[in-house]
Order: sequence, then C-alpha cells, then structure tokens
Amino acid sequence: MQDDAPKSPGSGPSRRDFLRTAGLAAGGAVVGAGANAASPDPLITEVQPYASFLGEGVDATPYGMPIHYEDHVVRRNVEWLTADPISSINFTPIHALDGTITPQGCAFERHHSGAIEMSKDEYRLMITGLVERPLVFTFGDLLRLPRVTRVHFCECAANSGMEWGGAQLNGAQFTHGMIHNMEYTGVTLRTLLNEAGVKPEGSWIYVEGHDASSNGRSIPMEKALDDCMIAFNANGEALRMEHGYPVRLVVPGWEGNLWVKWLRRIGVHDGPMESREETSKYTDLMPDGRARKWTWAMHAKSVVTSPSPQMPIGHGPGPMVITGLAWSGLGKIARVDVSLDGGVNWQTARLGTEPGDKAVTRFYLDHEWDGQPMYVQSRAIDETGYVQPTKEQLRAIRGLNSIYHNNGIQTWYVNENGEAENVEVS
Repeated sequence: MQDDAPKSPGSGPSRRDFLRTAGLAAGGAVVGAGANAASPDPLITEVQPYASFLGEGVDATPYGMPIHYEDHVVRRNVEWLTADPISSINFTPIHALDGTITPQGCAFERHHSGAIEMSKDEYRLMITGLVERPLVFTFGDLLRLPRVTRVHFCECAANSGMEWGGAQLNGAQFTHGMIHNMEYTGVTLRTLLNEAGVKPEGSWIYVEGHDASSNGRSIPMEKALDDCMIAFNANGEALRMEHGYPVRLVVPGWEGNLWVKWLRRIGVHDGPMESREETSKYTDLMPDGRARKWTWAMHAKSVVTSPSPQMPIGHGPGPMVITGLAWSGLGKIARVDVSLDGGVNWQTARLGTEPGDKAVTRFYLDHEWDGQPMYVQSRAIDETGYVQPTKEQLRAIRGLNSIYHNNGIQTWYVNENGEAENVEVS
C-alpha cells in the first residue's frame, strides 16, 4: 500500500501513519490518531450503560425517526428573509448530510400560501384547453397508469440569491440549501397528455395547484412531453404534505417554482399565459433594467458542504475528507474540481456515485491538511461542457440586480483552527 500523496515537511502525519496509529491496540482497546497507545480506552474496556440493559422494542417508534443525537440536522428558516412564514422558505441541512438522496423530512420547503391538507380521495386533476378529450383524473386513476421512478434535484430559482452582492449568509445550508434531490415515482406527463390528445396548435401548457396561491406557470410543450412527471411518491413513500401530497409536478432540471404542488389543472394553450409568477417574479433583472424571462434551466453548480461554516474541521491537522454536492439542469455532472487556494490551483475530485441526469452528484477530495488557512472552492463541469462560473464572470453579464439563478463559485475561508466562514473571492 502506498501513501495517497507524498508528505511535505511540516505537513503532519500521512494517511498510512493515521491508519497505522488508529489500528494500534492496547489491552483490547483500539485508539484513535494522536491517542496514547499504552492507555486503555474505557469506552472499549469497560461495560457501558447501553450494554447493561435491554433496549427499545420493535414497536417503540412505528414510524422510525432519527436518534436524538441527530436532532440538529433539521431544516432552518431565516426569519428576516420574508415577511411571513406562510409565504416563505426554509433550507435543507446539506452541510450535515452525505450521499445524494435528501430525506423528505430534511428537504427544503417553499410555500406561496402555506402547505395544505388534502386527502387522496379529495384529489382531482383536470386537463383542459386545446385537447381532443378534456379529462379529470382521480388519484386512483393515476395509480392505474404506467409508472416510472427517477431521481432528480429540485432547486429554488432564488437559491444563493442573497449572495449576488457579496458574502451574506454564513453556512452552506443558508447559501445553497434551497435544493433537494429525491427519488420520484409517478406517471409521465406525456402519458396524461396523450390520453387527452393534444391538438396540433397546443404548444404550451399552463399548470396550477389546489392551494390558495395556485402558483400558475407556463411550460413549453416540448419540455412537458420530454421528461416531466406527475409524482405521488418520493424516496419510496408518499409525498410529505409540504412537498405537495398527494400529487406534485416534477420538471427535471428547471427551477423549483415550476414544480407545482397539489397539482390541480393542466391547461393546453397556443402560447404562455404571462402569469404573475412568470412576469413580476421569476425573471432575471439585467443591468440595464430589463427583465429576462423564460430562464428555466438551473445551470451547473456546486458547493463544498464540509468543511463549511456549520461543519468546521474538529480534528486538527492530518487526513481529512473534503466533500460537497454538484448538479446541473442541463444533464449529468462530468467532473468537479476543488481549489484550496481561492481558485489559483485546482484538483479533480472523486465522484461518489455514477452521475445521474439532472440529479445531484456527491464529490470527495481526500486531503492531508497541514493546519494552514485555506480558501476552499468547488467548480462543476457538466456533460455539455458548461463550466460553473466565478461570481465575477457571472456579474459581468448579469450585474447586481438579480435574485435568481446565481450559480457562481462559492468560497469558504478555513482558518488554522478549522473554523470556516463565507467570504468573497471573485
């Protein structure tokens, strides 16, 4: 076995040294790096209380919940961000998660008029407009149609929006946490539109929800027939109420506002509806004051989740794992690079899983930290060749007036104590 990398003077123990030290045993005790191998560890050599009594029975929690030691891994709100939590957002704790699938209980929420309670028996979905056969589907009707299962990310268009003018929120959860990546099960939108029979002049659809805001959005027919889904399950179980139970629209790779929850109506039309949500909102304000519309796709983006402000380095110099998330609404992630010096030099990270189409990819960089400060960045490249831009490159085109579609490179400054903060390195 060879060391992962040559050891430079003063760089601390190598990975081999770490593994050798961690494997030393004394009196049956396995000790960690830096511990005295001659001192037995009482957590190994002595019987602990949890091994002295019987544990919980199988029915203690009929629906399994995380152990209380993980009760810090929760969605969080920023109270001053919106006037009222009824029309607001909270953030996925991406800093505290690993892998790629977001548990439903941690997946961010965005509501325009609050989450509603609707039973499967109450649910109805109608297709109207330029169709041969206007239809109404019950939940039971949807279950009878051919089913698909796919993994996709859902990202709010305003994710990282506070960072346009510089470093603002101190944490990966707050800068990049308006995203989740889940496995959806349902029927394709193409299946339903084929049942209704779209007329030749039907070139757009307009989707609305059952909630008070209805959140109406227009979607080109080409996208509707491509990869959109009518989902009723996520991660193997029913959708949560806050995610649109019992049915939501899934629009892979495009901004989350299009993913209408509690989907009520699909209207087929010969053009977009120009609704409030796609004119006064969800447009990109350019430097000259004009608003750019129909910028649905979420372009390649990434963020290091550890180390980060909410996940400092707690073990001191030596072997560590730098990890984070990358995604692209244009397809699959092809590569992720990581810089430890603010973008001067880059290393290619290891992808934890085979990248999925319009899905989150986990990346890892195994690193020997010498205890010196770092400016940690990540840069995603997708299969189309699109390279995640710096904030300076993005602002050169978009200016500082935008709220939406900020996919600029994020920088964390990590000091010699392992603490991290959000800083601006353009």
